[in-house]
Order: sequence, then structure tokens, then C-alpha cells
Amino acid sequence: MNNTLDFEAPALELEQKLTELRNRQIAEGKKVVSDVEIRKLERNLQKTRDAIYSNLSAWQKVQIARHPQRPYCLDYIKRIFTEFVELHGDRRFSDDHAMVGGFARLEEQPVMVIGTQKGRDTRENIYRNFGCAHPEGYRKALRLMQLADKFSVPIISLIDTAGAFPGVGAEERHIAESIAVNLREMFCLRVPVIAAVIGEGGSGGALGIGVANRVMIMENAYYSVISPEGCAAILWKDRTASPKAAEALRITAKDLLDFGLVDEIVPEPLCGAHHDPVEAAQLLKKALLAALGSLKTKSEDELIAERYQKFRAYGRFFETPDSDLSSMRDNE
Repeated sequence: MNNTLDFEAPALELEQKLTELRNRQIAEGKKVVSDVEIRKLERNLQKTRDAIYSNLSAWQKVQIARHPQRPYCLDYIKRIFTEFVELHGDRRFSDDHAMVGGFARLEEQPVMVIGTQKGRDTRENIYRNFGCAHPEGYRKALRLMQLADKFSVPIISLIDTAGAFPGVGAEERHIAESIAVNLREMFCLRVPVIAAVIGEGGSGGALGIGVANRVMIMENAYYSVISPEGCAAILWKDRTASPKAAEALRITAKDLLDFGLVDEIVPEPLCGAHHDPVEAAQLLKKALLAALGSLKTKSEDELIAERYQKFRAYGRFFETPDSDLSSMRDNE
């Protein structure tokens, strides 16, 4: 497979051997290559994959989340939703191609689906700005969310961005203000809001469309206040410390679920969503339908209150009285 990650190499080698054996069997017959040999290699391949993907480090999961063949927002929209009609522009400045959105159907349920979109090659990445939205992208997203709110249509947000675009133009057009307004206004939406981190969930760029009643994350995605590279550059003054930073940030799906920062982990096919995009889409669709079903029974007031309390609970901490600290020092 193209774009193989370093830790995937042992499995790739076995895959290539298996393909060669199957091709030989077709060309030369079973007398040369027996079914027993093929089944033995298949078992070895399965064991190797299990060993690799059941013990991934945080940094390896970051690499999978960034894999260039991983399904992106529009890939999931194509496979999960029907009758998607993309809407454009923020009605103030321009249309941001890094942020896509429009009305669609999730089975029979009309929804507004919004998400950040990356590109597959250099040309498309320039067009999509590498999935990093400008202020107009967040203002477009808010316009679509308010339109959905007006017509009582649930909102589904698909997050896959390294972060909001930090360039001069974005600062001139007030990127921080546009994200802040989204955070404020999303708390007031009267319809169910579901957010799914499908790849990278980078800082305020992700949170700008991520204030939801249900926040789910795919198994090999990550959600973080800063990238591992950025953290390593600040704390260790060395970007090669990114693997160490990834572990320290606790950004994997399991860590986030343990901390109560996400509500659900959406499983991926073995070896990651990029190995089987169709199955990955079906697993995400199943999770979205279940979440939407549970939220549709709630009133507008319940949805608003639940969303507010959910995010108010983020970042809990406990204070230790000075007397307790002193006793702890004495014991040491």
C-alpha cells in the first residue's frame, strides 16, 4: 500500500508475500502453491496486524490520524448521507473551501452536516488550505448552523483539522473572534448537535464547530489543545520530541474518554480507517444514528442545558489546603 507508515512495514511485507503466493497459485496451479501455505501466511498476517494495532503509541495514532489515505469529511458525507446539497459563503467576505457544509439526509432524517476538508494532493491541499479554515469558514459554519436551528434540523459536525489558519489574513479578519462567536452561539442552538472527530482535532480550530451534545471520536483520531510538534517545540525546544509530547498530552481516544472529554469512541476497521473506508463509514453512521436517536427525544431546554453543563465540566481540578500540603512535605 502507498504511504505505508514505518510501524506498518512488517504487515506490509507479509501482505506482499501473500499476494505473490496467490498470484502464483492462479498462474501455476495448486501443485506449486498449496492452500495450506496461503492459510498459514494469512494467520501470520492476522497475528502481526493484531500485535501492531493493539499496542499503538500515542504518536503512532497521531500518524494514523494524519494518514493521507484516511477518509476525509467529503468521503464520509458521500458514504453516509444522501441528497447532500453543499451551501457556500459566509455572506460577509468569501467562501472558505476548507469548511464544507449543507443539508443532507441521514437515512430519512434531514440534517445539516458541516466539516473541515483536507486535500489529497498538492493542488487540492492549496484549494482546501490543508483543512485549516479562515474566519469566513467559521462564519459560514455558524450561518449554516443558525439556518438549521431556524428549521429545527439536527446538526452533525465532522472534525478533521490541524487547527484554524494562523496566517496574517486570518488575523486581519479576526480568526479568534470568529471562533469565539461560534462557541457562544453553539451553546444557544435549540436542535441536537453531534460532533465527531474523524482525524485531527486541533485546538480552537476543532472546537469552533465542536460544541455539541454528543462528542465522539474515531478510534485512531486525536483531539488536542496543541499539536505534538508544537508542544515539543515549546517544552523541549526540539520538535524531535514529538512522540514524548504526544504521550504527555494524553490526546488519544481512550485518554479523552477516560477524562470525560468525549462521550464515545467509534471503532475503526483493523489497521485503521484508511485500510477500509467503506467499513469505517458504516461504523460512524451507526454511531451517528444512535446518538441522534437518543437526542431527538429531548426538549430544546434540555438540549441547551445539557450542552452547557457538559462543557462547564471540562477542566475540573481539586484544590488542596495549605495545611495538607505542609503535612505532605513533612512526611517526605
